[in-house]
Amino acid sequence: MRAEEPFPTDRASVVHLVQRTTWGATPQLLEEVRARGPEAWLEEQLAPDAVADPVADDLARRYRWHGWSISRVRQELPAGDWELLWDLGSLTFARYVWGRRQLHEVMADFWSNHLNVTCPSSDVWDNRHDYDATVVRRHALGRFSDMLVASARHPAMLRYLDNASSGRWHPNENYARELMELHTLGVSAGYTELDVRAAARVLTGLTVDDATGLYRYDAYRHDTGAATVLGWRTEAHSAAAGEEKALSLLRWLAVHPSTARFLARKLCVRFVSDEPPSALVERVAQEYLRTGTDVAATLRLLFRSPEFWASAGAKTRRPLEGYVAALRLLGVGPDARGTTGLSHLSWLSREMGQQPLAWPAPNGYPDVAVAWQSASATLYRWNRVILAAGGWWPNMLTFRPLRQLLPAQLPATYGGLFDELGRSLLLRPLQGRERTALLGFCGKTETSPLRSTDEWLGWRLHHLVATVLDAPAHMVR
Repeated sequence: MRAEEPFPTDRASVVHLVQRTTWGATPQLLEEVRARGPEAWLEEQLAPDAVADPVADDLARRYRWHGWSISRVRQELPAGDWELLWDLGSLTFARYVWGRRQLHEVMADFWSNHLNVTCPSSDVWDNRHDYDATVVRRHALGRFSDMLVASARHPAMLRYLDNASSGRWHPNENYARELMELHTLGVSAGYTELDVRAAARVLTGLTVDDATGLYRYDAYRHDTGAATVLGWRTEAHSAAAGEEKALSLLRWLAVHPSTARFLARKLCVRFVSDEPPSALVERVAQEYLRTGTDVAATLRLLFRSPEFWASAGAKTRRPLEGYVAALRLLGVGPDARGTTGLSHLSWLSREMGQQPLAWPAPNGYPDVAVAWQSASATLYRWNRVILAAGGWWPNMLTFRPLRQLLPAQLPATYGGLFDELGRSLLLRPLQGRERTALLGFCGKTETSPLRSTDEWLGWRLHHLVATVLDAPAHMVR
């Protein structure tokens, strides 16, 4: 597909676009996208501030700390309290399920992993919510260079990777190393240990005020010596000029060709395949540089690429994505009031190994299928899905009757029933071995008559629905 051609509008293409750019397509969302036009819908998603999101906004307001500054958190909560950290995870989960700014939520997850600050973690008890709001979400579809600078100056990152304790007398290399390896250049960019040490010296002085918990530049801590980091250089300079030197290095790293390729490949892994075509990675990298690190513009090129449209079926959902997608397909609603059910959802995802924001290392949750080939994670997801299909747990949520997955005029046969369940849950009719397995599970044939009083439409319907959602096809992103 050439850049000037319109997006394909056939059902399979729309399903592919929506599955890749959201936390899970639903029949209702697909109809909305087809009616609006996939290209117009995507443009709206790339400008999330213009998308009304009343449910997600209401859920956010249910948390008493929503909108609090770092200063207020330090005034209102006991030092080291983790309540807000757990709540942030559950609110994040809720936004994935019920938010209408779905591409923004996908990219918030992407950048939360790329610039990971583990939540919960003690050093960020007072500021991790602010990092989510002012670094990740504010810049998720903006310019990466702005996001990188905001991250480097945020107390959450400064504490998490120890730059807050770094000083000219003993530079801490932790942040500088992760900045180059994980946040910008990538490990294969050719930088050396000397480059890491030089970057660590340049970044001294970017710290956190112990009294306020806020970012500040401390000129006394800054190393004023000359430094060289790959092609970036600074002469010896005054301590007062140190902050601008550090920001200059960050901005230079953001537009380095190695950074462009590193980020382009990660975006292509997220949206195309675990081993994306090198030609596509290069085009995405060039667009990133051409547009001054504009994330939305970079994604726009990626989504117009032939490689994207040819990649249907080439990505596997991670456990959290499979669970969220199932909740969306089942039409599960949030708590009528309060946040208890939302908290339970977040805890349930922990057992699958992918609680929102909680990856314990700086590199973030992996996004390739081989990393998630775990029998235990699969079994946990299956068990959680059957609880949701049965409307059992978390019982504070709202569950719609499963019969609403079927048309008012029931099919005449079990073959027709499987067609309808496939359309509702896999967004296509069940095929081949899927049908054979379900027929065997029910003890029926394609032409077995379906009666409204059958147990498979009554007390056993949730087993049938959960089995469809357990199919490998449900885990295709």
